[in-house]
Amino acid sequence: MSNDFDRLNLRAELVQAVTDEGYTEPTPIQSAVIPALLSGKDIIGQAQTGTGKTAAFALPMLQTIEIGRGPVQGLVLAPTRELAMQVSEAMYTYGKHLGVRVLAVYGGQPYARQISRLNKGVDIVVGTPGRLIDLIHRKSLDLSQVRMLVLDEADEMLSMGFIEDIETILAETPADRQTALFSATVPPEIRRLADGYMRKPQSVSIERSQMTVAAVDQRHYMVNESDKISALTRLLEVEDITRALIFARTRVGTSDLASELSALGYPAEPLHGDMGQDEREQVLARFRGERVNVLVATDVAARGLDIDDISHVFNFDLPPNPEIYVHRVGRTGRAGKTGVAVTLLTPPELWRLRRIEGYTKQSIRKETLPTVAQIEAKREAGLLEKVGVWLNRDRCRRERELVDQMVAAGHDPLDVAAAALKLATGTENGRPIAHIQEVREGRSQGRNRDHKPVSREREQRFATDSHEKGMIRLSLNAGRVHGLRPNDVVSAIARYAQIPGRSIGAIHIRQEHTLVDVPEHLVSQVLEGPSSYRIHRSEVTVERA
Repeated sequence: MSNDFDRLNLRAELVQAVTDEGYTEPTPIQSAVIPALLSGKDIIGQAQTGTGKTAAFALPMLQTIEIGRGPVQGLVLAPTRELAMQVSEAMYTYGKHLGVRVLAVYGGQPYARQISRLNKGVDIVVGTPGRLIDLIHRKSLDLSQVRMLVLDEADEMLSMGFIEDIETILAETPADRQTALFSATVPPEIRRLADGYMRKPQSVSIERSQMTVAAVDQRHYMVNESDKISALTRLLEVEDITRALIFARTRVGTSDLASELSALGYPAEPLHGDMGQDEREQVLARFRGERVNVLVATDVAARGLDIDDISHVFNFDLPPNPEIYVHRVGRTGRAGKTGVAVTLLTPPELWRLRRIEGYTKQSIRKETLPTVAQIEAKREAGLLEKVGVWLNRDRCRRERELVDQMVAAGHDPLDVAAAALKLATGTENGRPIAHIQEVREGRSQGRNRDHKPVSREREQRFATDSHEKGMIRLSLNAGRVHGLRPNDVVSAIARYAQIPGRSIGAIHIRQEHTLVDVPEHLVSQVLEGPSSYRIHRSEVTVERA
């Protein structure tokens, strides 16, 4: 079988590994970046997750280093544990025919195990900045022989307050190393980092039309806020789902939605920032292993999630800006497959949908929710399919004996089969199909009405006190109506208060204000900083909640 990766001057072992994974044609970012890196150039690559950027830097790194020589020669920095694990797995997969030794290092795992692996010899290390710094300070990680260094999702690392850690790590590597930086956006901070630590970098930018959703069937359904869960369950019934990723706005929202779906007979698990590392890894392992096929996540928790077989993405809550929509939708329709992106839209949010369509230059067509009759027909078709499977297996010996007894009692075999199906259909239709009220789309669609007011009970739940031990709750006078995102909060506090972004706890963005948890010992530093923070060109004040 011919493989276009042959044209990129890659080693035969690497081309074979790519072929083993079913890839025969490089993506645009791979076609541009691989030859440049192989020629020794530094690279700034602007590309979203899902464009194939991991292979774009992994393959040249595997070809450039001397595998099995001794000290670490390849280093990849990633913003999250999940992304570090996924990049590490990709490195191992692509380098399997070369015998590459790869180690992922991140917080939440014992130091001893990672240090032991380093002492035995590792070719490539993939890690989060915090854990890399810790290993450097322990004299367990020697970066003096690094030939190639990659900053993956650099804008995310900067927004999380990792800039000082990144610069510390860069200072530990040789000045003549090759550097590749990948980022969905290239703000001034990225340019400054490149100017200081890269050698005449070549810029590679994937056009927006290439980064978005060409392989994704995009639809929206207009619903009332109170009917969102009912609408979602109807869609889960009729869609042919392998794995589904549902995006909710808040950490609490993911848990509540996953619990409610599970209670209604649609098993789902949440993924959010309050989980411990072991719990997060277990959830992702079950999702990858198809033991659970519905995952409810926040945007922050889903960073770096790189799973090719996600058939559906559901926007249970509309994202705050078009860029996040593109990032969400890009998690389906990968590796040459088609995907489905579904958005549940309330009438006041229509203007935001139009803004997304203008940004992506693609229409998100309106569809009608499945009717009760359509759902019942789908259930019956599923039942008949299951019956057909058992018939083909020919493993119904005891059931045949029961049928024989019924026939001996004078019943027609066809009537017996019909009665059995009726009972089975009754069980299958046991889950109620919730009623959905008609949507009135003529209501005002002004921007200040795009969210249903939070209930008093829910507002009080997060009013003043943090639920995390050792954390103090602060309040910012900006919220959803100002376009505030969790990244904005972390970045601003980390930058202005000079505290690590990773120390910041739970963030709850309300309509016109935001609540954020900060470690008790850092509160005075936050409050004694500037009188106001600048976010989205606006002055934002911070005070105790």
